[in-house]
Order: sequence, then C-alpha cells, then structure tokens
Amino acid sequence: MGTDAQQDTERLRCLVTGASGYIGGRLVPELLAAGHRVRCLARSPDKLRDHPWAGDAETVRGDVTDAASVAAALRDVDVAYYLVHALGSGSGFEDTDRRAARIFAEQAHAAGVRRIVYLGGLTPMGVPEQSLSPHLRSRAEVGRIFLDGPVPATVLRAAVVIGSGSASFEMLRYLTERLPGMVTPRWVNTRTQPIGVRDVLRYLVGSATMPADVDRAFDIGGPDVLTYRDMMRRYAAATGLRRRLIVPVPVLSPRLSSYWVGLVTPVPASIARPLTESLRHEVVCHEHDIARYVPDAPGRPLPFNEALELALRRVREAQVATRWSSAAVPGAPSDPLPTDPDWAGGSLYQDERQLPVDASPQALWKVIEGIGGDNGWYSFPLAWAVRGWLDRFVGGVGLRRGRRDAERLRVGDSLDFWRVEEIEPGRLLRLRAEMRLPGPAWLEMRAESDGEGRTRYRQRALFHPRGLPGHVYWWSVSPFHAVVFGGMARNIAKAAGRGAGGRTRAAGADRGPRHLRPRRADR
Repeated sequence: MGTDAQQDTERLRCLVTGASGYIGGRLVPELLAAGHRVRCLARSPDKLRDHPWAGDAETVRGDVTDAASVAAALRDVDVAYYLVHALGSGSGFEDTDRRAARIFAEQAHAAGVRRIVYLGGLTPMGVPEQSLSPHLRSRAEVGRIFLDGPVPATVLRAAVVIGSGSASFEMLRYLTERLPGMVTPRWVNTRTQPIGVRDVLRYLVGSATMPADVDRAFDIGGPDVLTYRDMMRRYAAATGLRRRLIVPVPVLSPRLSSYWVGLVTPVPASIARPLTESLRHEVVCHEHDIARYVPDAPGRPLPFNEALELALRRVREAQVATRWSSAAVPGAPSDPLPTDPDWAGGSLYQDERQLPVDASPQALWKVIEGIGGDNGWYSFPLAWAVRGWLDRFVGGVGLRRGRRDAERLRVGDSLDFWRVEEIEPGRLLRLRAEMRLPGPAWLEMRAESDGEGRTRYRQRALFHPRGLPGHVYWWSVSPFHAVVFGGMARNIAKAAGRGAGGRTRAAGADRGPRHLRPRRADR
C-alpha cells in the first residue's frame, strides 16, 4: 500500500457517510479541495445532487445497517469517514448504533480500508460510562468499537461545535436573542470546551493522512473553557444585545430542559435533549495530541469569539452551507410519492387547485422557490402557526426550522415542517411533510405554460392515511382546505402577477397580523 511518506502526498479515495448531515455536507468539499477523491454513501442519493460539489464526488445508495451496501461502498476505499449518529431517534437507538458500527468495522477490514475516522462526543473524565447520557454513552461505545477493530482508527471527540447552522449554535443563538432574562437549568454553569466547525473540519481532513500505527482517540476543542452562561453572555456582547439576566435553578431535568429549548428555539425537543444531557457533566479536553499529526497554524484552533463571529457573518450573508436540519428527521416517512392514477397502495386523498397567472413562468417560479421561512406560506398565517405549535407539542419539528437560504432551495433542504423531496428548476417543487401525521403527506407546486403562452399555477396536496386515525385526520381538516390551500394558491398567483418575486409578502386578509407570521430561522 506504500509508505507513510507516499501516503501524505498521494490522492486518497475517501468514503463519507452522513454526507447529507451538517458535518458531512461540509467535509466533502474540504476533502475535494485537499486533492482526495470522494465517494458518499447515502440512503437517498438525490438529497446530495444539488450540492455545489455533487458533480465532483461519487454517490452510492446504501445504509450503514446493511452489510451488502456498506461492502460495495467501501470497495477500493483508503479512508472511511463515519459521521452517522442516531441523534434525535427513538428508543433502541443504542442497539442500532452498535450494530451499524460493527458492520462498518467488519466490512472496512474486509475491503482493506487503511483507516476509519469517526467524530464522536467528548466525555467527562472520571465519570462511569453508565452515568453518561444515553446518546453520549452510545457515541463512546461506537468509538470503542472502531478502536477495538482491526482497522486503524482515528476517533475525534468534540463537545459544543460552533458554526453557522449547527444545532449547538442555533440553540445558543435563539436562547440568547429571545430571552433577555431567563430561569435556566443548572447546566448553564457546567464548563465545556467549544470548538469552531472550521477546526473540526481541519482535523477531520488531516486525519486521512495519519501514520498507519496511529490507532487512538483525540480530544479536540478550542482554546477557551467556558460555561454555557459565559457563551450566552459573549453572544449577547457580540451581537450588541444587553447583558442577559441568567438565573439557574435545580429543578429542570434534561427532559424538561429539552421542552424548554424546543419552545424557545427552532431545535425540537428530540434534538435538544441529547444536547442538554451532554451538558450535565464537565467536558473539557485533557490532551491536545492531535496537533502532532495535524499541526495548528498561528491562531488555531480558533478562540470562541472568532468562531462565533464567523458563524454570525455566514448567517448575515446567507452563506450557510449546511444546517443541523440537513439530516433527515428520524422516523420521517420514506414512502415514494404515489404517482399512478390507479395507485393500489390504499386510499389517497388529494386537494388540487390551479389558477391562471398574469405573469411569466419565471416570475411564478421565483415566488414558488421563495416560499416558507421569512416569506411565509401565502395563506392564513394563524392556521399555519397553530399547526406548527401543535406539532411541537407532540414532539415534532414545528414550523420554525425556516430555510437554509432565503432564495434558493435544493433537494434535501428542510423548509419549516417540510423537506424538499424534488425540485425541477423553473417548473416543480415537491415537499414532503415532516410534521407528526397519521400518514405521509406531500405538497406540490408547479409553474406551467400552455401552448398559447399563458402561465398557469398548479398546486396539489396529497395524503396517504394510515389506519382509521389517518382517515379521521383528513376529514377533520378538509373543511379548512379552502381557506388554507385555496388562499395559498390565490396569493401565490397574485404575488407572481405583481412581479414582486419570492421576497414579497402576499397582501390581503390571508396574511394576517405581522406578529403571527412564521419567521425564517436564519434571521
């Protein structure tokens, strides 16, 4: 396979799992820029096709729990990145994580992979593993599986990652911005060692060329050791907000904390809980040995304030490459869209509307692609807001995830409580519902022109009920469709007709008071 010196200069073939997620989606272009060849393993390859780097990387379909697809993806691979976590999934995730890691380690060995690189969580020193939160315990176990396996492994262990669009950053951001004074859990006084996402990526890329005899875990963190209270106050200072009043109390359990975070921020309780649970114990780096193999340039790793400013700049400039919501929501429906008119999969309810539009198809498309987030849904806003609140109440993602980009969408983007399933620029936008529903649902919007050059807007909502609750749900909400979906179609057509594009707010009674409009999460 060559010497270590040769390995430092040769072009490696890297497999990246989790490329549709927050870190994976940013790692791929960094590996490409370093001169490596990249293959991505994805359950839904279409989610990667609109990324700027998609044409430069190979994508294969597969799942880390399926040995055959993992074996095929690892063929001829030198370095395999394992960036898959069960964050936010339901019960049994530890078994799933364990099984997937073992499959990956076994297949990597069979394929002759030189190194596995895994990004896990920083664990507290001296705390028994059984006392850790389930998610942190599972991450530690996955790292141990790779280190105990026959393939040399690099296990990077990080605490809070600060970067535009990260779950930790958005939790910090919204808690600080929305609450000038707050009663908080005790974990706001727990010390942690945040790290900027740029340094995480630098260490990940550098791990590809480590010597063959390196087989160990590394703690990675920035130069600052801070409490969550410190981070909130620094955020307030960096954004010109008044000093925040923070009063910690001992009564908020991790579960209650996650509901509190879910209420105030776009991060749902299912994601917030493992994040808050990881803050129960002090998590700071006890070594910086990674610098022996991935040397730090002057000023690196970045101090907290600089990492924070870079994240804020990306948000202000609408240059957020990936977000925490880039990864699919655990348990979200994966059924294909029923397209056959005589579909044999059971009942399929539809609400279809079409209207002529006094504008070009291009002007109509601009409105369609700009929908959601800060622009709203061109319909009765209170109804959308209530539906979002109800979804958060039952543990769903709610309406406040907003958009990654204010004007452009790509397949796989989260869009409030939808996800972009298909996009044909200038023609079709199909969204799949990720709110809690008794069956999968889709919303299609099309910009069309007939043979005489006239523009037409077509809108279709579809729902496949599961069991009696699904049928009851459809018939209970169908009386409101004329207001919600009918108003949406009319206002989209009007907005396109005014030539205002996706940034214009639809006027009229369907918009409602400004304070009830959904807000874009990237504001």
